[in-house]
Amino acid sequence: MKEKLRGTIPGGLMLLVCLGLIIASIFLIAQVGDPGEEGRAIRVVGAVVCAFATLLVLGGFFIVSPNYGVVLQLFGDYKGSVRTPGLRWSSPFLSKRKVSLRIRNFETQHLKVNDHTGNPIEIAAVVVWKVVDTAEALFQVDAYDNYVHVQSESALRNLATAYAYDAHDDASMSLRGNTADVADHLRTEIQDRLSVAGVEVVEARISHLAYAPEIAAVMLQRQQASAIIAARSKIVEGAVGMVEMALELLAKKGVIEFDNERKAAMVSNLLVVLCGERATQPVVNAGTIYQ
Repeated sequence: MKEKLRGTIPGGLMLLVCLGLIIASIFLIAQVGDPGEEGRAIRVVGAVVCAFATLLVLGGFFIVSPNYGVVLQLFGDYKGSVRTPGLRWSSPFLSKRKVSLRIRNFETQHLKVNDHTGNPIEIAAVVVWKVVDTAEALFQVDAYDNYVHVQSESALRNLATAYAYDAHDDASMSLRGNTADVADHLRTEIQDRLSVAGVEVVEARISHLAYAPEIAAVMLQRQQASAIIAARSKIVEGAVGMVEMALELLAKKGVIEFDNERKAAMVSNLLVVLCGERATQPVVNAGTIYQ
């Protein structure tokens, strides 16, 4: 069921009508004491009719706040929605239910799920949403705000199983390393679930991400080991390039001629200097490697 906008009468105009009915009712009541049985009965009936009409008119007033919608129903039948803010008037026989169109947000519970590699993790997300179709929000689902919460958590669980917590190579996406892409995926998945409820997801982002307590210490060691390996690999790669450049420059300028044994010794010494974690101590070699 899609939303359809319904026109209503401005409340100020109907206030004037209501005031006129009240004045007419008071005037007729004041004239009841005049002589003449036939005229008295007419005035009494007129006063009663005006009073009843006044009550009906008063029952049709309602207020539409900014960024709110009012859904009108007649004995359960949907008649339309009103979004024009201010004092409005519609038939007093129509029931009127307010629906907030303002942007709202909430944070999901900290969910414990297994990521793509099977590691237990804790994850939570912040979802920013708003109602864009009042009819679908009220009539397509039961308690649309609760529906938003439940479906958001379901989408978050599904997202966590699609990615690993941390990627060990540049080609793979991970929850920790690709936050923008993961947020877009999460928003799209939540939106697919909430479209039936007339809800638009403005933003969805992960607010909490951590390994489960039982494996947190072990995974921290694994992260540290991975970081050390990556750093040492980078150091070795750079050291090899520097050694290669040094040998090429020495050979190009003819500073010294190297045979294979001398090249091996120099490469070994340079790698020790460049890859070592501590500062090296110089050793003066007074002899030769051939002695």
